[in-house]
Amino acid sequence: MKKEHKLYLASPLCFYPNGYDMWNSYRKEAEFYGFTVTMPNDNKLVEEGEKVTQSEMSSRIFKNCVWGITGVDGILVNLETYRGSEPDGGSIYELGMAYAVGARCYGYTRDKRTVGVKYQAARYTADAKGAKDVNGNDLGHPELPFSVNVIGSTKIIEGNFSQCLMIYRTDLEEEAKLSAVRGYSTTRDPLKVTIEKGDKPVVYVATSDRDNKDAPEKYEEMRKILNKYGFEAYFPTDRAPGVAEIETDDIYARAYNIFDRYTQHVRNCDIILCDLNDYRGGYEPNSDVSFEAGYSNMLGKKQYGYMDDIGPMVNRIPNIKTETDTRDFNGMNVENFDGPLNLMFGASVTLFDGSFEEVVRKMAEDCHGN
Repeated sequence: MKKEHKLYLASPLCFYPNGYDMWNSYRKEAEFYGFTVTMPNDNKLVEEGEKVTQSEMSSRIFKNCVWGITGVDGILVNLETYRGSEPDGGSIYELGMAYAVGARCYGYTRDKRTVGVKYQAARYTADAKGAKDVNGNDLGHPELPFSVNVIGSTKIIEGNFSQCLMIYRTDLEEEAKLSAVRGYSTTRDPLKVTIEKGDKPVVYVATSDRDNKDAPEKYEEMRKILNKYGFEAYFPTDRAPGVAEIETDDIYARAYNIFDRYTQHVRNCDIILCDLNDYRGGYEPNSDVSFEAGYSNMLGKKQYGYMDDIGPMVNRIPNIKTETDTRDFNGMNVENFDGPLNLMFGASVTLFDGSFEEVVRKMAEDCHGN
């Protein structure tokens, strides 16, 4: 292993009862094997006697995350479900950030069953050729264990943190051997913009309904609104120039091809507009959207998002207030940074509510005063 190989540990453990103890044990285990570990709470946030607002605190924590991920060699991310059927949105945001800087991305989960099996609220359609989620939306890629962006970016280990770390170490050893092979490289080539930019800012709309059969028709109506306010729009179902659509029966090859399309859209855009509403009856955003938000941040894209309710998280998620904090129905700490979502989004994404046209109008006013 090269000197000072840096690992970033992403997990919602900080919200678990006694979670910091477990998180710190992960750090010690990785350090035992010679890794330099960075985590969101590494740097001092508040000086003695200093008073900061909740919003400022979230901004400082987010800057710590950016600091920790910049220049990192690898990320190990907790992919367990969190407040619903999705992993923690903040952790997936960090995964997108790490992928953007060329880090090796590894995830661990105790449940690598397919979404169609482990998402128990799914209902098969009458012809048994598809499935719907709790909101009646098409259950996209039920044959995969996670969203397309998680599958495409990450080596997923079925097991715990220690098992993931062991496989990560083994892979580094194998890479070290392969580095002696003439012409072999483990470096991921930086991928480029593949569209000609015109006078209009290019917006990529990252939505959670991308797998619905009626998504293309819905997107055309949304495209008209964006064009009206001076934007050129791309959506997840649009073809991405430079990405060839492949025909294959292999579900993982197909997933990576879709992932290639999604990430190319992010690289091509000037602005990303994210649908950050709760997904599939839980309290986390869609994982594809969360990944694209984190990926776009590290690429320097301007970020906007929309939700039906942008009130504080403590008002959105059922909870009980204790003497020291606020706990949800599973005993997890509910963040109280005055934002509706995990601070990764609240500290980086400008959020709007209202109809889609109202959201676009506000975005246009913020971007170019229209």
